[in-house]
Amino acid sequence: MNELLSFGVLVLLTIGVVEVIKRALKLPKTIVPAVALAVGLVLTIVGNISDITSLTFLAGIAVGLSSVGLFSQKDIIGLLK
Repeated sequence: MNELLSFGVLVLLTIGVVEVIKRALKLPKTIVPAVALAVGLVLTIVGNISDITSLTFLAGIAVGLSSVGLFSQKDIIGLLK
C-alpha cells in the first residue's frame, strides 16, 4: 500500500512540475512527454536516493509515462464537452 501511495504522489508531483516547466518555458506539446519522462525519473531517483536499484529507474519511467497519460486524459475529456 505504501508503494502505491508513493507512486500516486510522484505521478501528481510530476504532473505539477511538468506543467510549471511547460508554462515557464512555453514548450510545444510534442516535447512535453519527454520532459515528463525526465522529471518522473529524477523525482523517483531523488525519492529513493538511499536505495537505488534497476527497479527505481523502471518506476521513474512508469511515473513519467503515467503522468503524461493522466494529463492527456484531461485534454481528451475537454474535447468531449
